[in-house]
Amino acid sequence: MPDILATALATPGLVWLLLTISAAGIVRGFTGFGTALIFVPVAGIFLEPQIVIALITLTGVASTAALLPRAWGQADRREVGTMGLAALVTVPLGLWLLTLLDRDTVRWIVAGVALVTLTALIAGWRYRGKVAMPGLLGIGAAAGGIGGLTGLTGPAVILFYLAGQSGVASVRANTILFLAMLDVVVVGNLLLRGSVGFGVMILALILSLPYFLTSLIGQALFDPRHETLYRGAAYGVIGLALITGLPIWE
Repeated sequence: MPDILATALATPGLVWLLLTISAAGIVRGFTGFGTALIFVPVAGIFLEPQIVIALITLTGVASTAALLPRAWGQADRREVGTMGLAALVTVPLGLWLLTLLDRDTVRWIVAGVALVTLTALIAGWRYRGKVAMPGLLGIGAAAGGIGGLTGLTGPAVILFYLAGQSGVASVRANTILFLAMLDVVVVGNLLLRGSVGFGVMILALILSLPYFLTSLIGQALFDPRHETLYRGAAYGVIGLALITGLPIWE
C-alpha cells in the first residue's frame, strides 16, 4: 500500500492535475457540466488515454456525491434514463475504438470534440423544436460512444440541453444526473476490461478530495439569476484547458 501511494504521488504533472480538477469542480458545481472538457485535455499531456478516462469517471463519483441529492429532485428522470440506456450500448464501442488508436490521435480527437462543443456554445446555437424518443436515444448513444473513446462524456448532452429552451436549474439537474449515470457505465466497462488498477483508484481518490470540495463551492455559488456569468466563466476555463492540452506544445 505505501508503495502504491508513493507511485500515485509521483504521477507526472500531479500538481497540474490537482489544480485542473479543482477548477473543474467549481465549474461543475455551478453549471452542472464542464469537468471532462477541462480535465481531459490537460490530463492527456501527462497520462495515457485509458488512465485519463478512468480518472475522469472515477472522480465523477466524488462530484456526484456532492451534487446528485439536489439534482435528483429537479431532473426529468425519465428523459435522462432514456439517454442513459442508449449510452449503455455505445460505451463499449468507444472503449474498443480507443484500443485501436495511438495517444496523439486520441488527443487530437479530444481537442476537436472540445472545440466543436465550445464553438457551438459560444455561438449560442439553439434547437427550437422538441426532441422525441429517437432523438433522445441518438443523443445518449453519441454521448456514450464519445465518452468511451475520449472521456468527454458530456458534450453531446450538454449541447442538447444548453441548446434547448429549458430553464437553467432544470438543465443543470438533468446534466448532473446523466453524467452520473454515464460515469457508472464507463467505470463498469473499464473494470470488466481490467483497465482500472489499484494504483489508478488511489490516484482518483487523491484527485477526488479537492474535486469534492470545489464542487460544493461551485454549488454554493449557483444562482439562476447569474446564468450568463456562469456560462461565460465556464467557457473561458474550457477554452484555456483546450489550448493548453493541444499536442502541438510538445
